[in-house]
Amino acid sequence: MFRPIELYVGLRYTRAKRRNRFISFISAISMLGIAVGVTVLITVMSVMNGFETELRERILGMVSHATISSQNARLTEWRELVEDAKEVPEVLGAAPYIERETMLKGYAVSGAVVRGIDPVLEQTVSDVGDHVIDGALTDLESGEFRIFLGVDLARAMGLRVGDSVTVFAPEIRSTPAGVLPSVKRFTVAGLFGVGMHDYDRGMALVHLDDAARLFRTRDGVSGVRIKTADLFRAWEVAADLRDRLSGFYLVRDWTQSHANFFRAVQMEKTVMFVIMSLIIGVAAFNIISTLVMTVTDKQADIAVLRTMGASPGAVMGIFLVLGTVIGIVGTGLGVAGGVALASNVEHVVPWLERTFNTQFLSADIYYISDLPSEMRWADVGKVGVLAFFLSVFATLYPAWRASRTDPAEALRYE
Repeated sequence: MFRPIELYVGLRYTRAKRRNRFISFISAISMLGIAVGVTVLITVMSVMNGFETELRERILGMVSHATISSQNARLTEWRELVEDAKEVPEVLGAAPYIERETMLKGYAVSGAVVRGIDPVLEQTVSDVGDHVIDGALTDLESGEFRIFLGVDLARAMGLRVGDSVTVFAPEIRSTPAGVLPSVKRFTVAGLFGVGMHDYDRGMALVHLDDAARLFRTRDGVSGVRIKTADLFRAWEVAADLRDRLSGFYLVRDWTQSHANFFRAVQMEKTVMFVIMSLIIGVAAFNIISTLVMTVTDKQADIAVLRTMGASPGAVMGIFLVLGTVIGIVGTGLGVAGGVALASNVEHVVPWLERTFNTQFLSADIYYISDLPSEMRWADVGKVGVLAFFLSVFATLYPAWRASRTDPAEALRYE
């Protein structure tokens, strides 16, 4: 006979016809529930990963991996810092910048952050050049006083390429007429749109030299932006570069400048994982009802096994095998379905939109109008292991109850 006996009988029960067809139905529902729960959880986590990656890329399109600045917002040794950064293998680019909050006046008035950049070096630390809608960053030439506006900022001010915009800087200057703010007229040379409201509505770009004249910073800049090969080591690399300079300087990386935002995204992922895990748990605990009814259905078989010498542990093992098989089949189907769905979300969602003539993420409302997905095998493994252990845990009570069956009582009316 097949050994061990617990595995043989347990596997036999999974494919044997039962007197009560309702038990088979509940067993199938349990498998289906686990499979659906695992599929949905893998898909949801993949979509959340995709949103996190998409948002991080869009944010880092305007925000560098790390920034080195001085306490007084005037870094004078920036040329040496840029040269030192180029010698570090982990640094992909370094660029100076000058940044101030200003007021802009076109056909309407709006506040905005004006950032002075080096058009050539800027493209080594950010992706803003890839999101230019009209014009090119190289159109920003020193002394020409040209400006690039975020697309929403330009729309709010009623400006187009070629129009003039007046920039009111926070620096003041003394004149015979009194103390006046620094004012300069710029020509709109282009528009950019990175897909983030904070930047498309509240930022403008000018040449670094023009910003220095406007804000009267002389030879200093606000800081140097660093792009590293590994964005998760950005702070360490920037800190090493900072230590090469004499004096006290500040280092901030992308996680610090947007800490609350990425913490909120991580919290949403955790909450979604907990909610979907509870759904899997509910499906897994359907196994309890399935096995309890199976134990009742197989009372006579259990009694015969006990009279033939089977120990309570052997009986318990039989039903542990039965419940575990249900969990393995449901988890396997769910993992296969989840991997397939998460890998094809970009195709499934457009198909659903065309089929039902609707749009889930309207481009007029959401900055991310498609549904990104990034499946990670670590998440797949985590979900699979969780579903399997919940299934095994759900079999413990029914299996223990089966092991407590009294043979004399069970065979009394047979």
